[in-house]
Amino acid sequence: MKNGDSVNDYFAQTLTIANKMRMYGEQMSELTVIEKILRSMTSRYDYVVCSIEESHDLDSMTVDELQSSLLVHEQRMNGHNSHEEQVLKVTQDEASTGRGRGRGGFRGGPARGRGRGRGRGGRQLVDKAAMECY
Repeated sequence: MKNGDSVNDYFAQTLTIANKMRMYGEQMSELTVIEKILRSMTSRYDYVVCSIEESHDLDSMTVDELQSSLLVHEQRMNGHNSHEEQVLKVTQDEASTGRGRGRGGFRGGPARGRGRGRGRGGRQLVDKAAMECY
């Protein structure tokens, strides 16, 4: 598996090769294919591979079960990456507008209280429809 390959693409390539080997007379069990897949996963999946090896009986596991398990982990990792990007974007937006945590000096502008586009307590209103929750 190469960095950037999806689990589905990798399984398609691996199963194609395994089926060709079987067609040419190679005796290859499903366990052998599963072990080869687990050995060849990228370091990004190391903890998942360890978990699968420890918690499942590989003798009774099918290739489809392995694929679905790895797909779930891939989707979770991709979901966490988009969440981290969103957090970084919010942090960058706060830094560029001068708003963020902590106490800061007065930056000028309208007097304290209700100003244009601000809600109670002088806070800026946030469009909650555009937010994405996890």
